[in-house]
Amino acid sequence: MMPLDRNYIKSETDKDIVKNSGIPFQLDLIKDARVNKSAVEKRCVTVTNRRTVKKHNQAAWLLKAITCMDLTTLSGDDTERRVIRLCNKAKTPLRHDLLKSLGIEDIDLKVGGVCVYHQFIRTALDALQGSTIPVVAVSTGFPAGHTPKKTKILEIKEALRNGAQEIDIVISRRHVLSGNWKKLYDEISEYKEASGVACLKTILATGELGTLKNVIRASLVCMMAGANFIKTSTGKESINATLPVTLVMSRAIREYFELTEFEVGYKPAGGISSSKDCLSHMMLLKEELGSRWLNPSLFRVGASSLLSDIERQIEHFSTGKYSSFNRHGIA
Repeated sequence: MMPLDRNYIKSETDKDIVKNSGIPFQLDLIKDARVNKSAVEKRCVTVTNRRTVKKHNQAAWLLKAITCMDLTTLSGDDTERRVIRLCNKAKTPLRHDLLKSLGIEDIDLKVGGVCVYHQFIRTALDALQGSTIPVVAVSTGFPAGHTPKKTKILEIKEALRNGAQEIDIVISRRHVLSGNWKKLYDEISEYKEASGVACLKTILATGELGTLKNVIRASLVCMMAGANFIKTSTGKESINATLPVTLVMSRAIREYFELTEFEVGYKPAGGISSSKDCLSHMMLLKEELGSRWLNPSLFRVGASSLLSDIERQIEHFSTGKYSSFNRHGIA
């Protein structure tokens, strides 16, 4: 078997990432943002037909996807036991026999983060002890965001006190739908201040924003206010991460980078359950922003069942046979 590209699989460090500190509010930049919907849709329809990865390349891309995954459990029936099981999977995302068959058993393969509700932060920290995997906490009235701002700020601070290293917040969609961009900017700025040095990811809930123009404008506002990542969805909306949204948000990131030289990460989440879907988002991001963005410092994919499908694809690459989902650890 041809060896995999180990350098591609290994995660880049974030020591040279220029963290986003935000810029003053610029209404003209927001109002000037436009989206050609038909052109976006046409590009997204053709991207997977033009760019495919097979065999060794596909295996390397899927292993890279694992390193950029925020392994997530955000269900009403979550328990400590489920969170502990998720964290164990995060530390060992692939079975040892598969790693050995690929010749990468010495690579410290792990996911990019573990995402949980507030009450499970300490459980996750204990289960992840000894690893460098960060705990990500959803906050600010997740998923709807209809709690008082004072409560939202307290949620962020409490999550940090409990040990969360990254905070995923939800924006107030009403500010976007009413075009009140300054209020949205001020809101995110307060969340940024409350989060301190923690990585702040802003969830746009793009399926509830109405138009792609609203998506690009909301993306720009969040980045202006200091967001380290912009994220598509909570996973609770009827429409979550789509390729058109990935294209629009990645172009907003590129525009902001060209303006400020600040690098902002991207996190598609919700509905990405197959390897094929994940690779489509990754390929589109690479075309728009370059290979640099395909590392955990600038790219995360929020997922739960995705890891099981990736493990199935890796096993097929290794053995030539597909296995059933129940042969793989629950993610």
